[in-house]
Amino acid sequence: MLAWTIYISYLTAALLFLLPRRTRPDLARILALGSALTTCAIALSAFCNHRTGLSFTIIDCNWIPLGPQAGIHYALSADGISLALVLLTGIIAIAGVLFSWDIADRTNEFFAFYLLLIGSVYGVFLAADAFLLFVFYEIVIIPKYFLIAIWGSTRREYGAMKLAIYSFVGSAMVLGGLIAAYAASGAHSTSLADLAAASTHLSPHFQLIAFPIVFTGFAILAGLWPFHTWAPTGHVAAPTAASMLLAGVVMKLGAYGCLRVAMTLFPLGLAPWATTHLGLHSWRDLFALLAAIGILYGALVALVQRDFKFVIGYSSVSHMGFILLGLMTLNLTGLSGAVLQMISHGLLAGLLFAVVGRMVYARTHTRELAELGPMNLNRTLPFAAVTFVIAAVASMGIPGFSGFVAELMILLGAWRAYPLLACSTGLGILIGVIYIWRAMQKAFFSGSPATEDAITPEAGVPHSYAGVSTRTGGDAHTSHAHNLTPITLPEKLAAILLIACSVIVGIFPRLLLDVIQPALNSPAFDALRRGGPWQ
Repeated sequence: MLAWTIYISYLTAALLFLLPRRTRPDLARILALGSALTTCAIALSAFCNHRTGLSFTIIDCNWIPLGPQAGIHYALSADGISLALVLLTGIIAIAGVLFSWDIADRTNEFFAFYLLLIGSVYGVFLAADAFLLFVFYEIVIIPKYFLIAIWGSTRREYGAMKLAIYSFVGSAMVLGGLIAAYAASGAHSTSLADLAAASTHLSPHFQLIAFPIVFTGFAILAGLWPFHTWAPTGHVAAPTAASMLLAGVVMKLGAYGCLRVAMTLFPLGLAPWATTHLGLHSWRDLFALLAAIGILYGALVALVQRDFKFVIGYSSVSHMGFILLGLMTLNLTGLSGAVLQMISHGLLAGLLFAVVGRMVYARTHTRELAELGPMNLNRTLPFAAVTFVIAAVASMGIPGFSGFVAELMILLGAWRAYPLLACSTGLGILIGVIYIWRAMQKAFFSGSPATEDAITPEAGVPHSYAGVSTRTGGDAHTSHAHNLTPITLPEKLAAILLIACSVIVGIFPRLLLDVIQPALNSPAFDALRRGGPWQ
């Protein structure tokens, strides 16, 4: 049944593309929501029915013959890691549709591209063949480009093109590494299991060359510093649903590829070098250092941003650094924390982008923190303010939310592997508290008391902002009308869904860890445990 998460998404996308443009937008919305609900239900059913965390085959058939006994297979399978990420994708898909309920411009095409992206993400997480995974990975680039270029906002063409270029460069690195691995290993198929088993035939020298190429290719999409610059630009330019998908699941594709492909196919690439360079002993040390730099860099840059959405964009870069650092710990605690952080960050980043992009920007038409403050959004948009406060404290790592458990496990794993880097990432968490609190204060709670008392009962906005807003850009002052419409029911339902999922994971983390950890201990990672410096 899990394969139908892909097929239903693709079939609904095709149907939406074929609908006449004169079709009522409500039909496209209902079809998209129905598809998202159905695929999420399938994912949830599979997650509940396969609690062992061990891999099981969904479908396996010969697709492209490469020789008498070799070929590329159309093979789908799932283990605890895949199931958790597929379920995350289903949840984000539902929330994204609800937050995009008001899309009126080319609604059919918007949701068609949206579901094409969702279906391809499902495909990446379920692919058991390296080249099939690559095909789905490439398809993801197409709809995310058009979603940003057509329905985006600030510098949308630039943001879409930059994201596509970075993605294609990373994909080229991944493809080169996969072709080299297949040719050098002598494997009879391109399945991930066969390639991982055949990695014993790859020389340490080959793996030391191939590993950083493939890992970096995937890590570009995961926002690895210094290849992260596409992320804030793409997030800011993207429409709300696309921002949620970019931060919620698309960046996780990069981290998933690092774990599932690069680290399992080239385990000796993580082994120590023969000599030390600049105090670093292995590629593992280098990538752990880059991840720690990304945590601090993203937090510090977010601290000085004036654009509300850029704050969340650089916050994502910082939080993705935790995931990559967790992968480099090479111990069960750190790796489990990294996978859990993929899910936690997907929920919370999606919620933060929804508040900023849909609840605030779509109504105020500004993301400048200095301009949002005097609008007293805690009074005019109380649900948005409360939602952001909850998402903010969850993002800080407050106990009771998913972020606390995930970051704690990563820090514990990092302390065993890299005590100094663990201390620096702890500093990143403190800076994270500061920048998220600063943004929350400036956007929602910095209005003057005099203005707060002047609320028009009809529109629910301050008298000084009922109809006119003063925008400051340098010395220029511009006035334009504002109509702060109330938060809609679909938006409330989507926000409640994401908050509830974060709380459930935070209070009952074993719901996920009980399937994630058996997957990490499964034969799929035997080569990594034997060949890499597993702790």
